[in-house]
Amino acid sequence: MRRGFTLLEVLLASIILGLGLVAILASMSQSQKMMLSSSYLETAQEVMDLGEMAYPLADVKDPERELDVRETKATELWDIVAGAHGPRMTREQEDKFHDYTWERVALNVKDSDEDIKRLGNLYTVRVIVRWGSGRTSRREEESYVTFWRKKE
Repeated sequence: MRRGFTLLEVLLASIILGLGLVAILASMSQSQKMMLSSSYLETAQEVMDLGEMAYPLADVKDPERELDVRETKATELWDIVAGAHGPRMTREQEDKFHDYTWERVALNVKDSDEDIKRLGNLYTVRVIVRWGSGRTSRREEESYVTFWRKKE
């Protein structure tokens, strides 16, 4: 009777160990991607909040002129919210919000007055936050749709 392992047993153990290590590394890589994505979405939510503070829907009087807001940099939104004498962005915040933009689009503002009245003076509004540069990666966006009612 011989002592030790055969070459086949060592090879099988190496394959099993290798598959386990590959699975662990793949799950670590996936976890890192999820953490990065979560960070982007958290910053996008902050930009959405800044946009709502800078251009509140409650202040809209004329939907044809005031519902649509052009794509605006997050740093510009900060300046609008903070005002001339408010707090300035820190360097860390500037880096965080660098590639983020905010936009609001009324989806049915071009509908006829009859159609809008039939909907109960309800406008559909889409808020979009975009980030990422076109040079290094694809541009990503997060959006939500809300409603705004024109007061009679």
